[in-house]
Amino acid sequence: MGSATTQALAASTDALAAASGLNLDSAAELFASARAIGESAQLSGALADPAAPAEARSALVSAVFAGVSAPVRSLLITVAAQRWSSVSDLIDGVEELAIRAAAKAAPGDDIAGELFGFSRVVAANPELELALGSRLGGASAKGELVEKVLGGSASPATVLVASSLVRMPRERRVRQVLSRATDIVSAQAGRAVATVYTATALSAAQETRLRDALARRYGGEISINQVIDATVVGGLRVQIADDVIDGSISARLADLRQKLAS
Repeated sequence: MGSATTQALAASTDALAAASGLNLDSAAELFASARAIGESAQLSGALADPAAPAEARSALVSAVFAGVSAPVRSLLITVAAQRWSSVSDLIDGVEELAIRAAAKAAPGDDIAGELFGFSRVVAANPELELALGSRLGGASAKGELVEKVLGGSASPATVLVASSLVRMPRERRVRQVLSRATDIVSAQAGRAVATVYTATALSAAQETRLRDALARRYGGEISINQVIDATVVGGLRVQIADDVIDGSISARLADLRQKLAS
C-alpha cells in the first residue's frame, strides 16, 4: 500500500466514523458504488487521476452517484477528493468503507466470526470454491449462491458482505477476499484477529486463557478463529497479521530434524 493510499484510506475511514445515518442499505450502496467504479475504466481512471483537481473528481462523483443516499454520496466525495496510489487501491478503499459500514450498522452481530466460518465452508468444498471463483459464472448468480448457502445461518450484515464481495472478486481468490473482510470487520470493532491452528478444538477455558495472553502481548482486544488441522499434531500455531507463533509439536519435530541433518 503506497503512502498516498495510506493517507487517503485514513481520511476516508475518519469520514465514515463521523458519518451518521448509515445502515445496511448504506453499505449495500457503497458495495454497488465500488462495483460501478471497478466496471468502468473511464470512471475509475478519472477518479484516481492525480493530475485532476480534487474539486473536479468530487464533482464527477456528485454527478455519477446522484441517486445514492446523502451520507453515502458524502463519503464517496471524500474518497474522490483523496489521492490514491492506484485505481485498484481506490476501489479497495470504497470496498473497505462498505465492509466497515456494514459492521457499524450491526455492532451486535458476529460478522467476523460468521465470515471466517463461511471461509472454512468454502475451503472444505472445492466445488463451491470453484463456482464462486470461476470467471465463467455471472456476478449475480454467485451472489445468489452465497445467499442460499448462508441462508438463515448468518446475520443479514454477513450475507450482504459475503454476497457483495463474490460479485466483484477482481482477480482475487474467494478465501483471500473473505479473510480481508474478516480483518476489516475486526479492525472496525477495535480488535485484532488471531487464527489458531490446532489438532483438536480448544475448550472455552483454553480459548479465554489464550485470548488474554495474546491481548497482553499485543496490547488490545483479540478475536480468535480456530482452524482444526491434524498436521499440527499437538500444541498451537497462532497467526496475527504477519506474526506467526508456532508452538506446535510438528514445528518442534521439523526443527529437530533440521538440526540433526546439519
